[in-house]
Amino acid sequence: MTALPLPSDLGIEHVADLQASLRPHLDEAEPLALNGDRVERVHTAGLQLLHAFVRERAEQGRHTVVTDASPVLRDAARQLALAVSLGVDAPAGS
Repeated sequence: MTALPLPSDLGIEHVADLQASLRPHLDEAEPLALNGDRVERVHTAGLQLLHAFVRERAEQGRHTVVTDASPVLRDAARQLALAVSLGVDAPAGS
């Protein structure tokens, strides 16, 4: 499984950078773990991009999950009903 750390800031002003960092992994066949332990700030746009990325890979039969989600990331994903689809509905470190 390939591991890719998420940046600490998933604010709207950083969505283009996040998209650029994820794009090379879109067609990667190997399962992908997006490590969310450093995320300190989240906007809806950042979570929407993560959700779209995970969903598009899933449609291609590729497994993607967010691992070690920080409390900020986990809470934001829960508020937007994206925790299950992103795989963050578990305590950090589990």
